[in-house]
Amino acid sequence: MDPTSARRLWRSVEPLHAAVYFTPEPAEAARALGLPGWWAGYLTGRVAPLGPLDAPAATAVLYGFAPGRVARALPGAWAHASPGDVLAARIDAVRAVLERALPPGRDGLERLASLLETAAGACRFDGRPLAAGWSGVPAPPDPVERLWLAATVLREHRGDGHVIASVHAGLRGLDAILTHVATGAITRESIQINRGWSDEEWRESHDGLTARGLLDRAGRLTGSGERLRREIEDATDRLAADPVTALGESGLKEVVALAAPLGRHLVDTGVVPVPNPIGAPRP
Repeated sequence: MDPTSARRLWRSVEPLHAAVYFTPEPAEAARALGLPGWWAGYLTGRVAPLGPLDAPAATAVLYGFAPGRVARALPGAWAHASPGDVLAARIDAVRAVLERALPPGRDGLERLASLLETAAGACRFDGRPLAAGWSGVPAPPDPVERLWLAATVLREHRGDGHVIASVHAGLRGLDAILTHVATGAITRESIQINRGWSDEEWRESHDGLTARGLLDRAGRLTGSGERLRREIEDATDRLAADPVTALGESGLKEVVALAAPLGRHLVDTGVVPVPNPIGAPRP
C-alpha cells in the first residue's frame, strides 16, 4: 500500500483526538482533580497511562517540550491526582466534548470506532512508549469513548514513529520544531510559547541547524534541509504503515469516509483551530 495512505489516515482521524486540547471540558476536569494549572492537566493527561512519570522521563517521551515547562508541572502534579484518576477524568471529559461538538446523526460512530480499533490492534510498539501506554487502556463501553481512545493510540503510534525518525536524523526536539516551522506548516509564534522554549534556546537551535547546512540565516530550509524533512516525513509514513495495512484499501476508504466529515465539522465549527501547534490540517 502507498505509504502516503498512512498520512490520509492521520489527516482524517487527528481532529477527533485533538479536540481534547482545545475545549474547556478536559481543563475543567483537571481543575476538579486539584491539578495546579492547565499545563499540569495537559501533561498528566498525555502520560497518565505510563504512570506517575517524573519530569526527565516525560520530557524524553514528549520530545518537543522544553524541559523547564515539564519540570514546572511534574512530578508535583501527581501529588494532587493519581494517573488512574487523571485517565478516568480525561476520558469522561472527552465523551462530553465529542457528544457536544460532533454533528447530529451519528449512526456511523460505532462502525468507525470498530475500524479504528482494528487499525490500532495492528500497531507494534517497539520504541513507542506513548502508543504502548495508551494501547493498554481498557476499551470503554461507550462508542464515543472507544472512538477517541482508538484514535489516540493511532496518533501516538504515528507520533512516536515521527520521534524515532527525527532522532535518527540527528534532531533534538527543538531542532525538529524549527525545521517544522521552516516548512510553513506551523508558525514560531504558535509553537515556541506553547512548547515553552526561550528565545535563547531558539537561537541556539537555529545556529546549530545553520551550521549543519539545514537552515539559512533567515530560518528557511536549505536544499539539504528540505531533503531531510522529506526523509523524516516519508519515514514517519512508513513507520505508520501497519494500521493501514490491517485496514486494507477498502477499510481505509471507509475510515476516511466516516471520519473526515466529522473532523471537518470540528474544524469548521472552531472546536479544533487551524492552524494549530500540532500542525493538524482540516481533513
